[in-house]
Amino acid sequence: MKSFRFFLSSAFFSVFLSAYALSQSLPHAFTGAQLIPVSGNPIENGVLIVQNGKILAVGDAALDIPANAVIHDVTGKVIMPGLVDTHSHIGEGDGGDRSSTLHPDVRIMDAIDPRSDTFKKALSGGITSVNIMPGSGHLMSGQTVYLKLRKANTIEDMLLVIDEENNIYGGLKMANGTNPLRNPPFSGTRAKSAAMVRQLFVKAQDYQKKIADAKGDESKMPPRDLQMETLVEVLEGKRTVHNHTHRHDDILTAIRLSQEFGYKVVLQHVSEAYKVAEEIAEAGVPASIITLDSFGGKLEAINFSNVSGGVLEKAGVTVGFHTDDGITDSRLFLRSAAMGVRAGMSRKKALEAVTIANAVMMDIDDRTGSLEKGKDADFIILSGDPLSVYTLVEQTWIEGIKVWDRENPEDRKYATGGYEIFRGESYIHSEHGGSK
Repeated sequence: MKSFRFFLSSAFFSVFLSAYALSQSLPHAFTGAQLIPVSGNPIENGVLIVQNGKILAVGDAALDIPANAVIHDVTGKVIMPGLVDTHSHIGEGDGGDRSSTLHPDVRIMDAIDPRSDTFKKALSGGITSVNIMPGSGHLMSGQTVYLKLRKANTIEDMLLVIDEENNIYGGLKMANGTNPLRNPPFSGTRAKSAAMVRQLFVKAQDYQKKIADAKGDESKMPPRDLQMETLVEVLEGKRTVHNHTHRHDDILTAIRLSQEFGYKVVLQHVSEAYKVAEEIAEAGVPASIITLDSFGGKLEAINFSNVSGGVLEKAGVTVGFHTDDGITDSRLFLRSAAMGVRAGMSRKKALEAVTIANAVMMDIDDRTGSLEKGKDADFIILSGDPLSVYTLVEQTWIEGIKVWDRENPEDRKYATGGYEIFRGESYIHSEHGGSK
């Protein structure tokens, strides 16, 4: 009986895979919606054609639709690229511990639960790609990971591989300001924070030189050091630093260190960016900011203002928004663009700030962030204007596969339910005596 059940299960799985492969091999045409490509002007009564996980064509109603295409009539809807979040904490991962304030070797990908319901929360908000970070309580809390929110059983199924040869899957999370200021072995002052970071990068430069001097001779290579390997990747531009920073002076310290060691940096949060917008622009570094509808929180962010987006845009800085989920609920990410416009950003740049600008910061703009031929078929179907408070995400598609649908009751609960939904099975077991 057991072997018979296994046979039926295997047969069903084979049929499922065959149906899945067939659905991917056929072109799918989405017709009648307003298309917002982000890379160009909106297209009324547009046509989006996807096949085998890629975008085949984007155009108006005159676009030729393949005869064998599956037609999706989405008249009256709005289609735009899947949202890209440059700073999130979904997935229930963690980072460095209290043994040190510098943990460049720690990988958050080793701690993420790929089956976490928090991913469904992000999908319900239209997020398709995300940079998941360790926390900001360390000067270096570990390596971030860039994920595509595909349906997956393992974290490897979600990876947006950046450097296959070197197995680099994301950036490096750094922080300055108040968060890392604690008793030893953490730093006690802002100046000491910068000194500790500087000292470790100098050590990494020495490690880098020893490798270069060895010229491939294994007998002359320095002992393997995971911390140094990560920082050498940063020094060589293979890994981007995502630097948590708030105050205007801390922002400039983050820029100063990046210039001293020549590494790529994305400024994260930058609560007082509007005070040093020209300096950020002159440095040529992008800023990933957050919007708030309820001010308060930590003292170093007391001068936070939603005007930063508009001020940075006018200064010529590449600006993106992030959720820092759960500071901003992933389900409400589109509101960031709307609030940015209300505080002075242009509509064009605000929509870029939740799509292509963030893709650029994560070095994935060749794959996602806009609706263009050849890019991954990552898109969302909206009930109306993306900046309207009344608009709902109706469907989320990743690589040509529908991964979230508001009409599905099981999916819908992640858009409308309370936080209890996202606490996970382990919480339910511990709090309720093992019953579900």
